[in-house]
This record gives sequence, C-alpha cells and structure tokens, in this order.
Amino acid sequence: MSAGALLPEDGEPAAFVFTAENLDRAKRIIARYPDGRQQSAVLPLLDMAQRQNENWLPRSAMDYVADLLAMPRIRVYEVASFYTMLNTAPVGRHLIQLCRTTPCWLCGSDELERAVRDKVGIRPGETSADGLFTLIEVECLGACVNAPMVQINDDYYEDLTYERMGAVLDALSAGQPPLAGSQTGRHGSEPQGGATTLKGWGPGAKQAPAQRTPADDAAGAVAEATEPSAAPATGKRPATGSGRRTRSAKKPPEKANGGDDTAAGAKPAAKTEPGKTKG
Repeated sequence: MSAGALLPEDGEPAAFVFTAENLDRAKRIIARYPDGRQQSAVLPLLDMAQRQNENWLPRSAMDYVADLLAMPRIRVYEVASFYTMLNTAPVGRHLIQLCRTTPCWLCGSDELERAVRDKVGIRPGETSADGLFTLIEVECLGACVNAPMVQINDDYYEDLTYERMGAVLDALSAGQPPLAGSQTGRHGSEPQGGATTLKGWGPGAKQAPAQRTPADDAAGAVAEATEPSAAPATGKRPATGSGRRTRSAKKPPEKANGGDDTAAGAKPAAKTEPGKTKG
C-alpha cells in the first residue's frame, strides 16, 4: 500500500498509547494553547506518535491522539492524510524523499534514483525487503543551490552524484549514518571552489568570527559615551545623532561695518537726509 492511504494494514497494532515520557511531553505541548484551542496541538502530537511507532501512524495512534484532544477522529484522519510528512502506512527505517523539481532534475536526480535502484533494488513507492529503505518522489525541498539532493528522515544530503548516493546508502545499511549536508564538504551554499568573498565572517567563512561578550558591549557603551558627538552634561541633544544628517543653521549676513551685531533690543540708527546733520 502506498504511503498516505488510510486503510488498515495487516499487523496494525490493536492499541496505541504514549510512553510515560511522551505523555508528559504531550501534556506540556497541550498546555501551551489557550482554553478551547487544545486541538491545535494535533500536529505535534501526531508527529510524536509517528516517531514512537517506527516512522508511521497506525489508525490506533490517530484514534488515541483524537481522544486525548477530545476531537472527532475523522478530523485527525483528515490532518494525517493531508500533510506529506505524516505516514499513514508503514515505511522503511530510512525514508528517502527524492526531490524531482526542475533544479534537482537538471542536476541529475535521475542518477540518484538509479543509485537507489542499483544499491537497494527499489523504485519510487516501494520498500526494500529488509525494511530498511522506502523511496518516494517529492517536490522542491528548498535546497536547490546544492542540487541534486534527497531528504532521508530528518536530514538533508546535498551535492549528490550516483557514487555519493551509493556511499550514503552503504553507510546507512551499515548503521553508520554519514554526516548530513553537502557531500562535497562545502559550507552552506558557497561556490564549488570555495568562498570568493566575505571570507572573514558569515556562513561561508572558514573560521567563525569572534563572539562578543558582555564585557565587549560594556566597553563599547563607554567608548560611545565619551565620543565628542555625545550629548553634553546639560542634557541638551547634540546637533546630530542616530545616524541622521541635519541641516546646518543659516549664517547671518555680515555687516558693512565689520560684522558687529546690534545689541539685543537696541533701536536701529536714525536715517539722515543728504546734506543734513544730526542735531
């Protein structure tokens, strides 16, 4: 039966209950929601039930979650059949999700499928006889810059080729999961030849930048307070601040007599007519 079906499987457990540890965790999750909204916890509880039951959700587990949240069972079935990360039929221990969207396809996703077929003997929608692997095809997983890639359970394996995919499968078969992420060793999404810019910091840096400490922040605050642009002790705001530019005050025009300003409040000198003197 393909993943996503809701018909009961042969050998499905007749009953399901959370372990004591998971039940305690479920109660803490439910308590995060306000009264009357506890049913909003259905997704995290279904995910927890799936992880407890070998990566798939039997009908009994869905019923248990529905009863725990006091919601109609059909509504839980609807949620479980809608989200592709929830498996309503048994899958292998390692669920391989092969990205088939355009970037991965152009970069060789067909070769990854061929590697799974040659190494494990399964095609999309099938589970290996030993129960270790299930292969399904999915749409974009959001790692296009490191295409082609696959998601296996919770981990991304990127920059794959036929040979690298085979090596990942061999490691998983031996019970030694390889390091997740790029299989070429590049950091993040930097170019294949390594970082060309911003080498001293950022995700593509070969060495992480030094972490700031509270002492560094305190020293920075002291330095900022003693800079000339800081506000004077009177509490008046400086002419500029917060990175903004302000207009400079207009300079008063200079006077013909040398620029001396008239005293505040003084009357201007009386004008005299030509040929007359001040009496």
